[in-house]
Amino acid sequence: MAAICDKRKFVAVENEEILPNAKRVKADIDQNQETAEGDFEPESVLCGFQTREVLKHSAREKNIFIHGQIDGQDAVVILETNPIQENSLGELFSGSTLKLEMKNDIYSTYQLQAPPHLNEIKTTLVWPATKKHVNKFKHQESFLVEETKEDYSTITLPYILLKRGLNVQWVYNILEKKEEVDRIVYEDPDPNLGFVLLPDMKWDQKNVDTLYLIAIVHQRDLKSLRDLTSEHIPLLLNIFNKGQVAILDRYKLPANKLRVYLHYQPSYYHLHVHFTKLDYDPPGCSVERAHLLANVIQNLHNDPEYYKTWTMYFPLRESDELLGKFKKAGRL
Repeated sequence: MAAICDKRKFVAVENEEILPNAKRVKADIDQNQETAEGDFEPESVLCGFQTREVLKHSAREKNIFIHGQIDGQDAVVILETNPIQENSLGELFSGSTLKLEMKNDIYSTYQLQAPPHLNEIKTTLVWPATKKHVNKFKHQESFLVEETKEDYSTITLPYILLKRGLNVQWVYNILEKKEEVDRIVYEDPDPNLGFVLLPDMKWDQKNVDTLYLIAIVHQRDLKSLRDLTSEHIPLLLNIFNKGQVAILDRYKLPANKLRVYLHYQPSYYHLHVHFTKLDYDPPGCSVERAHLLANVIQNLHNDPEYYKTWTMYFPLRESDELLGKFKKAGRL
């Protein structure tokens, strides 16, 4: 691991299903626990990383998730190979060296040694990491859960109310301009209809082909889809329309090239909307979890209480605490 200490980017992350997911990942640290911020130099924080186990790796996605320790505290490191960008091809070809591996007639393969700044590894660090973080990034079996209106009231909502305060402080920091101010792409400050739009931590903000932004609403009483009624249609339309305009202005992507959706279950219980490029398939955009915002608005037009009354289906991983509560209630 010492090899990744040079010129690697330290990224503070949040608790999110996000990765192989990355919806954003933030350290879900208890508010009574001190963070390590200010106690280390970001450029060298991984030099003391001691590997314990590989949680998951994917040759297809070109990433690896590693559990270890830094200064005696658990940590999770996620290494991802950055995509090759079209605007760097000229420098890549002219500044690289090739090592021949095989040649047969017109076919040959090489190992290309690129200039260091074109060969960086995106690195995400969760530290201090809890057991929940370690389990979240570990490969696990998933189960499809059926949640009725009654299940939500008796199982899911009590769980949300118990856990919510511990994993949304980072959201309030953004809304109150205490953190990530320089990352905000657009804001509508209206307390009822407004939102903040900023890049998701999974996006490197360089390659528009993997564009991923999050719109976080200013209203603090909206936890998820289950809280939405027809009275929230103006809020949803405001996010839908102004978010698309902001992305067109900043990144030159029109609305018909965007996927705009919400998760259920969300990875954190403060209402937010995902904006991704349509032909990019980030974790969590599958049909069992993602709900297109346009469809949500239409459903609420047709039935003002749609998301309060309809049975919802969503996947949970085997270590998820909420899954355990559904099992205990005899619902699985």
